[in-house]
Formats: sequence, C-alpha cells, structure tokens
Amino acid sequence: MKTKNILFICKYNRFRSKVAETYFKRINRNKNIKVKSQGIIEVNKPLDLMERKRNIYLKKEYGFALKAKSVSISVKSLLWADKIIVVADDVPAVIFDSTKWKNKVEIWKFPDEKADNKRNINKTVDSIIKKIDKLVESLVGEK
Repeated sequence: MKTKNILFICKYNRFRSKVAETYFKRINRNKNIKVKSQGIIEVNKPLDLMERKRNIYLKKEYGFALKAKSVSISVKSLLWADKIIVVADDVPAVIFDSTKWKNKVEIWKFPDEKADNKRNINKTVDSIIKKIDKLVESLVGEK
C-alpha cells in the first residue's frame, strides 16, 4: 500500500478531530497511513479549566489524552490529505467545494460537547471510536 494521508477536521481542533486522530493512531498498525487533525477556526489560547478537566476525564475513561495545541487548517494540509474527514456537524461543507479536494471529503456529523457533560462526551467519543474502527478495517484491504 502506498502512503495514505488522512486529515481529521472539526471546528476548533480541541475535541472531536483530536479524538479521531488520537484513537486512530492508537489502533492503526499500518505505517503507510499518516493522520493529523486540524480545525477551521484558529484558537490561540490555552485550554480553559473545563477543557483541561475533559482531557483528564478522557485519560481516565479512555486511556488517551488530547494534545493541548490547536492547529488550524491550511491549503497545504488539504493538498497533503488523500482523505479529509470532517468530524463535526458545525463545519460548513461549502468550505470543501473546491475541485482540488471536493472528492476527498467525508463528513461525520458529530456535535460539539460542553467540556463538563460526561454523558454526551462518552456518546460522542464512543461514536467516533466506532467510525474509526470501521475506517481502519476498510483500509486494511486497500492496496
């Protein structure tokens, strides 16, 4: 299999896309698949208290911590990606209408969750994990 680059995108790159990237890296065994996550809106501030608590909760509940640094998308990243997965219901699809990457985009509509709503955090993380499991399984047979 040739190298495949996957870009996960959400609104701020603080939760959903980071969960997708982190979990994918945990379970993926194919060194030819590279992933990263980014957001459509740049955030230049540290995580607030609730976001830090959410990350502590994710570490305890799921065994992974999300990187604190938020990265915003660039044309370079969009061109790097062979597959772009929007892991959000609040990112306008029109952003990806360019013919350069329109056919690379897949949208998984996951809502953003308040950092203190553990029930909804679990629901979102569990749903993202299921999608990533299916994605990795589908990539195993690709050449």
